[in-house]
Amino acid sequence: MQGNKGKDTKPELLVRKMLRDAGFPGYRLQWKKAPGRPDIAYPGRKIAIFVNGCFWHRCPKCKLPVPKSNREYWEEKFKRNVERDARKTRELEGLGWKVFVIWECELKKPEPEKFEYVFISLADAE
Repeated sequence: MQGNKGKDTKPELLVRKMLRDAGFPGYRLQWKKAPGRPDIAYPGRKIAIFVNGCFWHRCPKCKLPVPKSNREYWEEKFKRNVERDARKTRELEGLGWKVFVIWECELKKPEPEKFEYVFISLADAE
């Protein structure tokens, strides 16, 4: 698992490109001052974006199976990941942040229209 990238993944790079192309540069990456270190943060606007991999974060749309070997380990691992994600979102929202989660599967055929809700929130926060 050490070989799995925690930042600058292909999905993250794609989301960052879409944000720049839509006219929203100026984000912070893995911003340490925000709870949970969002993948992409706009601190002044209090907007956090998490780009989640479907396998590791257990995408509710994909419903991927748990690996067959060492099943108990994986179930516990995934449970902790999901709980951590929920805790990070709660902490940020409790501080007045707007939190968006973009799933890896949503980026398979990237269509900027799919992410209008993020762009609108960014524009409204200006």
